[in-house]
Amino acid sequence: MRGADELIAEGAAAPVEGWDFAWLAGRATEERPPWGYARLVAARMATVRAALDIDTGGGEVLAEVPAPPPLLVATEAWPPNVPVARRTLGRIGASVVHVADRPPLPFRDASFDLVVSRHPVDTWWDEIARVLRPGGGYLSQQIGAGTVRELSEAVLGPLPRPASRHPEQAVAAAEAAGLTVVDLRTATLRTVFHDVGAVVWFLRKVVWTVPGFTVDRYRAELRRLHERIRAEGPFVAHAQRFLIEARRP
Repeated sequence: MRGADELIAEGAAAPVEGWDFAWLAGRATEERPPWGYARLVAARMATVRAALDIDTGGGEVLAEVPAPPPLLVATEAWPPNVPVARRTLGRIGASVVHVADRPPLPFRDASFDLVVSRHPVDTWWDEIARVLRPGGGYLSQQIGAGTVRELSEAVLGPLPRPASRHPEQAVAAAEAAGLTVVDLRTATLRTVFHDVGAVVWFLRKVVWTVPGFTVDRYRAELRRLHERIRAEGPFVAHAQRFLIEARRP
């Protein structure tokens, strides 16, 4: 087995732009939610004329839509992802708008039949309700409370019960914005890391797992995790996901 410092350096040097996890192939795995988010998005997109994807990342999921609507727009707030998304989505005729990480959305009221979002940083329910046309829908796969908590605690130590990202909170917020929730599903997904380099890359990319993560700050913890993997085998955590679908009356 390679040493901790070599693996840590490898995970620290690999690029993390976009929202593609191909770099983890052979080094980490995560179960997929049973509902098939990309398939659901594709089915909804085929029935509308104007759609918006919020927090598109590098556009990887949206690019899989086989029959895009005539008007397709995506937003992204993280600057390094914007050119990636524009290259990825240009081939399906989608526009990418670089937005601030706070509301409002830069669109007119009732502009879209469909709004989708995979793993949004925050969900601006009032803005979603505003830009949806009457009868329009919102479909989102979201990060649930305490996702990969085992990994967070391996680096940070014991943590309190998470106060946010609970599915019932999303339902209440959607209803408060005037939307009607028509579907809610949850899943716990086994996530396996085979080496500490994969952990480093994941923590650099999924920044909310260990807020403020840097290799230098947490090198001692990473070395301990490497020794744990070497002694006990792959490190196992559990991701939390939920699917929520809502409509504007």
